[in-house]
Amino acid sequence: MSEIIVPELAESITEGTIATWFKKVGDSVEKGEAVLELETDKVNVEIVSEEDGVISEVKAEEGDTVEVGQVVAVVGEGSGAPKAEETKAEEAKEEKKEEVKEETVVESKEDSQIVATPSARKLAREKGIDLADINAADPRGLVRSHDVNNHVNAPKEAPKAEQAKPEVKEQATFEKPVVREQMSRRRQTIANRLLEVSQSTAMLTTFNEIDMSAVMDLRKRKKDQFMERNDGTKLGFMSFFTKAVVAALKKYPAVNAEIDGKDLVYKQFYDIAIAVSTDEGLLVPVIRDCDRKNFAEIENDIIDVATRARDKKLTLDEMTGGSFTITNGGVFGSLMSTPIINGTQAAILGMHTIQQRPVAVDGKVEIRPMMYVALSYDHRIIDGAESVGFLKTIKELIENPEDLLLEG
Repeated sequence: MSEIIVPELAESITEGTIATWFKKVGDSVEKGEAVLELETDKVNVEIVSEEDGVISEVKAEEGDTVEVGQVVAVVGEGSGAPKAEETKAEEAKEEKKEEVKEETVVESKEDSQIVATPSARKLAREKGIDLADINAADPRGLVRSHDVNNHVNAPKEAPKAEQAKPEVKEQATFEKPVVREQMSRRRQTIANRLLEVSQSTAMLTTFNEIDMSAVMDLRKRKKDQFMERNDGTKLGFMSFFTKAVVAALKKYPAVNAEIDGKDLVYKQFYDIAIAVSTDEGLLVPVIRDCDRKNFAEIENDIIDVATRARDKKLTLDEMTGGSFTITNGGVFGSLMSTPIINGTQAAILGMHTIQQRPVAVDGKVEIRPMMYVALSYDHRIIDGAESVGFLKTIKELIENPEDLLLEG
């Protein structure tokens, strides 16, 4: 017999939420086979069995919060064949099913086509609820027990009032319809950390605008040649900005620093975090050693981590240790924003949408593709002159991208 225990995943992770059980009591399991999926504030991880056997006991339900070191299931010996006690239990379940059929329970013909956990189906039957009427919080449409409870507790439409009598002057009151759902652990963590950063830093934002004409022209001229030399990798804007950030960080080391007690720690590495939007919120996977990578390597790394972030396949190591963050609100059409600093970092760069605007060029008005950029920074670490100089350096490098491309 062995116990399935919530493992120690990272120093900052002390608990998680059981997202999905892949096995139930009586199921056979092999050594190394995934038994459940645990949702943490950083990533989802699969917990595996340490030996062959049969799941003999499950100690926590889907949606339960469990701590590191907690036993969540027990694996016993056997091949999964039903024992005498299990046969009796099955017979008892059949009798119970017959009793349920005699009750007035709402059962949809389409219930069998709805994906739901066993506990959710059981609870729905007990409450007399049609699974088809329940809104699942899970983006995959999986109905869990807390979805059923949320459906039960949601305000119901007020019944139609009977024909009012002439002497009644009071107006009928109706509750406004709302939908209440529990925040995922990741969303709770995102909310808490953003609030913590806004309350614990002296955050300011400085702005500038960049003429994107040169970099757009360079991409157009070099895109085919770049793809041929780099096995089909496309040349995007993010690699230009990443390389420009690295150069600016080297020029202004305070922007690559953080506070540790009474000390300032100046980082001598350039691990750039890239904000990625997912169904469960914003994730910031880290691209390591950007100063040592060329444009193609950076482009490939960004595509890789962004894809795995949306597929929930990032590792904990890929989510920690960044020294600076870049976020691109332009992909959603944002013209300007004040991004919030990521964790203990000193600053974050916000990119925005490219917009054709009139600008003065050599005394003439021309229409140019312009992008507003924003640098939010911790004023405890970075002075105003440094923040302006940092952003101006990025502007100059992007407006003269040939040198960046040659260096990369």
